[in-house]
Amino acid sequence: MRLLLIHTGGTIGMAEGPDGLAPVEGLVEEAVRDRLPSGVTLDSHVFSPLLDSADVGPRHWNEMLSVIRAHPDRPVIITHGTDTMAFTGAALSQALAGEDRRILLCGSMLPLGQHGDAEGNLSLALEAAFQAGDGVHLAFAGKLLAAAGLVKHDSHAADSFRSQPQADPAAPRLRQFTEDRRFAILTLSPGMPAQALDAMLQHLDGAVLRVFGSGTAMSDEAVLAVLERAIASGKRLRAVSSCEAGGLAPGTYAAGADLWSTGIENGGTETPEAALIHLWLN
Repeated sequence: MRLLLIHTGGTIGMAEGPDGLAPVEGLVEEAVRDRLPSGVTLDSHVFSPLLDSADVGPRHWNEMLSVIRAHPDRPVIITHGTDTMAFTGAALSQALAGEDRRILLCGSMLPLGQHGDAEGNLSLALEAAFQAGDGVHLAFAGKLLAAAGLVKHDSHAADSFRSQPQADPAAPRLRQFTEDRRFAILTLSPGMPAQALDAMLQHLDGAVLRVFGSGTAMSDEAVLAVLERAIASGKRLRAVSSCEAGGLAPGTYAAGADLWSTGIENGGTETPEAALIHLWLN
């Protein structure tokens, strides 16, 4: 029996240095080897350089996907920082839809060796890796969370993640990320100037737009005109709720009618991270 470890970096594999916490090679690999069940052989792929997850993006998702697909028929543990864990969870969940792989994401709020959550999270990931079933999950704070709809709910607590239910992902049009496509998450806010929104959209191929509540937006003709022009020019705009849970329900309020008349896509219950990945892969 074999296990694949992909170590990208993150707090779990850091140690104190002269300028604060920084990644240290070998810490995570040794911790995994010390906890391997009897009869399991470890294959490792270690990012070079190791990354703070703030630097993770499409190129790194492609690297993870390539390594996973080069090692078929074995479970995978990916150690990763928490700040962009939700993006990577959505990226792998959607890109690997239908491929019947078991992937465990793992990170921590404190590094290994500091009497925090790292050891427990890593042990949970190792235990879960050999359980039945497929899909991408996060092993964190004693729980396995579906990674397709992760939300980092708290910036400091050990129990910092939630998972919002997502529709089962269909096989995407693309199976990896086109790195030169330009997408972003934008948030509507009261008084937002139409010119600012227009300027941002001019530099993007598409965007996720966080709108109010169940799907409303300000009745600002200039803002709505910017959205309509962007969509008419071929840019993909996908709406999600600014609320953590509940999703969108177009038509509930009259205040949303003008927004939906622009032709914006309905992201439903998608998290902003999941909607962004949807744009990249479809």
